Amino acid sequence: MAGCTIFSALDMVDSYYQLLMRESDIPLTAVSTPSGVLWEWLVMPQGLSNAPATFNRLVTQLFRPMRQFVQTYFDDIFVHRRASEGKTAVEAHLGHLREVLLCMRENRLYANINKCIFGAEEIPFLGCFLGNDGVRASPAKVCAIAQWPVPASQKDLRK
Repeated sequence: MAGCTIFSALDMVDSYYQLLMRESDIPLTAVSTPSGVLWEWLVMPQGLSNAPATFNRLVTQLFRPMRQFVQTYFDDIFVHRRASEGKTAVEAHLGHLREVLLCMRENRLYANINKCIFGAEEIPFLGCFLGNDGVRASPAKVCAIAQWPVPASQKDLRK
């Protein structure tokens, strides 16, 4: 991603709930309520021990053909590109963004438009910012550390 000039970040809405359970696995998710009602999940619920790995494997496999310009981290999809092949960075980025969105449409994956960032010079990721110059710490995180009181004694140091 280093050296790229344009970035987009897509966040999937209710990511686990977008995956349908295999028919044979639905009874394994059954929950009985105190009133005797039996609930079974038709989509992958939060809390299954293998849910994160299953979801991450699906997303990784779907976007593997696009790995030169797409990086994924669970329900986050990052599109990045620099100018190449006679195209400007914007033209290349729009083409790649279209490929990602078509892949999502074909596989019935939906993005949370309120959390998506398109065509930015840098994007937030895990408390940092990714951009043309690489990774930099979030100013809010740095500010919190800079304002931490300096210990005046050994007792303060142990806190």
